[in-house]
Amino acid sequence: MSSERRVDLDHLLETARLAGAAILDVYSGDFDVEHKADKSPLTEADLRAHRIIGARLANRYPDLPILSEEAAGECPYELRRDWKRFWLVDPLDGTKEFVKRNGQFTVNIALVEEGRPVAGVVYAPVLDLLYYADGTGAAYKAERGKDAVSLGVGGQPRREKFVIVGSLSHPTPEMDAYVEEQRAHHGEIEFLPMGSSLKICLVADGQADVYPRLGPTMEWDTAAAHAVAAAAGRRVLRFDTRQELLYNKENLLNSWFIVE
Repeated sequence: MSSERRVDLDHLLETARLAGAAILDVYSGDFDVEHKADKSPLTEADLRAHRIIGARLANRYPDLPILSEEAAGECPYELRRDWKRFWLVDPLDGTKEFVKRNGQFTVNIALVEEGRPVAGVVYAPVLDLLYYADGTGAAYKAERGKDAVSLGVGGQPRREKFVIVGSLSHPTPEMDAYVEEQRAHHGEIEFLPMGSSLKICLVADGQADVYPRLGPTMEWDTAAAHAVAAAAGRRVLRFDTRQELLYNKENLLNSWFIVE
């Protein structure tokens, strides 16, 4: 692994935790909810986390550009088309879950190299749950102050039921049809609804067998968890072509995909 691909892991984890603390500060009180042009919700927590992450990454990695959901309009394709390495950030993934106060939202920070996420951290502040990959080819999980544990396919538990994880707030008829197809194939299955990029992480750490996303997502929604899943030996593939999901496309909308 090249030294370039390595990241300052302590700095990255601290950045995610600081952003998470700012989010919880808003979460613990009353807050207003605005809506963007695409009707998605926006809160002060999104903006505070965006500012913290952007400032810390710019200070530690001044030569690496940053593409954040909250400033995506400032990065047209003509500006970023030649980016070889950059940070891809969702300061608060799962704002709908934040508004519902169910705790299933995350801070997502990914390092993308040549169109592929090679390092990333996913932090769920309410759960005090971290998933991360530092670019060395390994993935880890740490929760509630406990020591980190390594993730990998070899350590997957054996289950009687086939477990599918799916969106808590974005159900689709196509997803319902997929679940029925899998039920016909596997017999009894368990469907696990979950918010934010935690869905990808549940496949990475073996709590679920598969996560099909048969609906719209953006690149910043998936990149950090994609890095974790890939380092854990999982695959994040386009649903139609079975090719790996790629990043920094002209259109930042992801195709349908499956994590397995």
